Amino acid sequence: MSKSILSSLDSSLYPQVWEQQTFTSPQALLLSMLNNEVTIDANSFSKRLLANDIYQEWINATVFGRYLHRNFTAFYQQTEDSFNVEMPALFRQELTRHAQYMPLDQVVFFAGEVPKVVRQTKLLTTTVNPATAIINAQKMATHQVSYSKIIVNQITIVGKQVLGFPIRHNKRTSERLRNEVLIMDFQDLRLVNEVTIEDIKKSNIESSILLRSLRVTLIVK
Repeated sequence: MSKSILSSLDSSLYPQVWEQQTFTSPQALLLSMLNNEVTIDANSFSKRLLANDIYQEWINATVFGRYLHRNFTAFYQQTEDSFNVEMPALFRQELTRHAQYMPLDQVVFFAGEVPKVVRQTKLLTTTVNPATAIINAQKMATHQVSYSKIIVNQITIVGKQVLGFPIRHNKRTSERLRNEVLIMDFQDLRLVNEVTIEDIKKSNIESSILLRSLRVTLIVK
């Protein structure tokens, strides 16, 4: 069965106006947020997403979205229950079956270092909410003792058949701010640029914001 291509979310979201400033791309908006030129909280951006017709198409593509993702994650992480050893593969099949191709040039965000296992599993949970990515990156950095490195990744889809699985979250809980998209079955996740946004010192802890730009291409089957 051939898969459909998700409509371009960025094309429908941008340009955007925040605090009397116009942003023509997600990259420009994220950079301005990291430079403290504009302040946007995760809730405000999430509301704008939920008011967008294309985003509604994304998250309503399958009613099984959050259920499949939650159960896949739970079974994938278990290591001792041999009875359920085949469950991750079964849930992944369902995730793949309901996934659609990501639109070219779509930008998604990811907080922190990209785990090495991601390049093996070809699974990466991202967000289309830049404020959420920044908050998650800040939380991760607080767990560092000697060197606090805030890392925010902006990932551009450049492959024509990269699978995406938008997740519909519960609107009545904090999950609604995640605005997650599971990127699947990609061939390459490549760092193409890295910029230090700022360096600040607090007490004996050095803190920096690192903006990384990556590209995702399709997997050859």
